[in-house]
Amino acid sequence: MWQEGDKLPPYTVLMSVYDRELPENLNNSLESMIMQTYPPAEVVLVCDGALTCELNIIAKSFESEYRNKFRIVRIDEHVGAAAALNEGIKACSSPYIVRMDSDDVSYPDRCEKQMRMFAEKPGLDMVGTFAEVYDKTESRTVGVKTMPTGDTKIRKYAKRRNPFCRQTLAFRKEKAIEVGGYAELEECEDYEFAVRMLAAGAKAKNIPEPLVRYNISEEDYRKRKSFRSTKSFIRVRRMIRKSGYCSFFDVLVPSTVQLGLCILPWKFTKRFYLGMRQRGEQKLYDKAERE
Repeated sequence: MWQEGDKLPPYTVLMSVYDRELPENLNNSLESMIMQTYPPAEVVLVCDGALTCELNIIAKSFESEYRNKFRIVRIDEHVGAAAALNEGIKACSSPYIVRMDSDDVSYPDRCEKQMRMFAEKPGLDMVGTFAEVYDKTESRTVGVKTMPTGDTKIRKYAKRRNPFCRQTLAFRKEKAIEVGGYAELEECEDYEFAVRMLAAGAKAKNIPEPLVRYNISEEDYRKRKSFRSTKSFIRVRRMIRKSGYCSFFDVLVPSTVQLGLCILPWKFTKRFYLGMRQRGEQKLYDKAERE
């Protein structure tokens, strides 16, 4: 548990929100970040376009209550996650930035553990964690999203898939600016950003614990198999291939799987993802038993 006097680096929480978010989700997400055992030096909330009245009330209430550390960045028109995050990065004043999605919840000690990792290994540029997967439709935890933990395995994994749960990522601001921030893509901007950071020499690690509750619903499963998402999925992998980071085969394998999921019924897609998360949860259980 963090105590006054512990030498951990300061960090800024960065979150973007737009008008389709549920007010309850935004409130819970912001509260989980403000109430961290090692509190943030600053919270930057980027409003991506005009928000609903309810969302504005929540944003302003946090700004009023935490006026010394809560900043709102407003963008007049909806520009998408990548452009909104880039505006947010400019506004962050801490050397480390902790990403968070507006519909997920962080465990109380998430940021303390990530900042301890940066403090103990000052050469690190990116630190993620595992994530608990919570099905909002069924109101239950359905598994754990696991990721490779060491730098070498992260680099290998990144050739085909995002090696971080995006809502768990913390990164060095200086390195993010060096690579140009997020590319303004329709989707998968978090994966492309991670690869560009790694390609530029960023050192990375994932903490092998679920420290964020990642909320998902049937709508999310349907979205993942949509033609639009599939097109974005393949496009980003082709971009990464063109940059020289991975091989043609590294593009072919995940793209073929994604095309299959696009063609098959959405319930199959749901079973596919749930199977991966349940295997991740079982791995953690087996590890705990061994220890």
